[in-house]
Amino acid sequence: MKKNNIALIVHACDRYELLFKGFEYFFSKNWDFDIPVNYYFATEEVSAGLANFKNIKSGKGEWSNRLSTLFDQIEEDYILYFQEDMWLNKPVDKEVFTELFKQTLANQWNLVKLNSSEVFKTNSTPLFIKGFNVSVLDNKESNFLMSHQVSLWNKAFFKQQLKPNEHPWRNERKGTKRLKELNPEIFHLDYFAENGNPAINKNTPDIVRSEYQSISMNATLNHNAAPFLEELKSAPHLAAYTEKLIYNFENGITHDGKPKPLKKDLFKKIKDWVKGKK
Repeated sequence: MKKNNIALIVHACDRYELLFKGFEYFFSKNWDFDIPVNYYFATEEVSAGLANFKNIKSGKGEWSNRLSTLFDQIEEDYILYFQEDMWLNKPVDKEVFTELFKQTLANQWNLVKLNSSEVFKTNSTPLFIKGFNVSVLDNKESNFLMSHQVSLWNKAFFKQQLKPNEHPWRNERKGTKRLKELNPEIFHLDYFAENGNPAINKNTPDIVRSEYQSISMNATLNHNAAPFLEELKSAPHLAAYTEKLIYNFENGITHDGKPKPLKKDLFKKIKDWVKGKK
């Protein structure tokens, strides 16, 4: 029997296995495990033994196919979505999430975005959660309606956005177009200062935000990783691991030592080149 109706899923790829320990360290430091969710760390074929997480596996395949397969393995109706390269660096408030879950379940919201970004344009509502205004996206004026940043999703609604054989960038691009046509009600809470981004809603002045940094780009550690690497130096039990991360960071080495993946597929690159010629 499921303990809660919300699953926190960390969606990882096996190529990024090097990041698993770092994610675990900073997540465990900043997260409150009394928050009423069930915890899953999702890999492809690699086994990952993270404290407090159940490891589920999708098998190999394209990004959207793998995630859809993972959803079939869990009973919970809602998904709090993370990825393994999103490292927390400020504490998370149990009260905010407990109330957010209560409101989401009671009102059957399909999507609540929890990261702040200038690409979102929002309208206020009368509802507040511990000083955070529960705002609604202006879908016409906003970009990246479909994104893989930290968000709370109705699982069935999320799965509808996972068309077969889409890699993550195509899913965000095409998925945003599909959501603009569908025009669903999408809520927004300024809870996570993603990469330090400022709040965008009309919140009360006393809000206390959490934060995470996206520490990877094109399979290499980016500049956001530097403060985390410095902090890891004070964890003796992770000395060898930290040394490996620092070496990769300073030398621009990918997490698995292989060539950097292309962010754009060939068709998209050609299309962009043709546009540039017009």
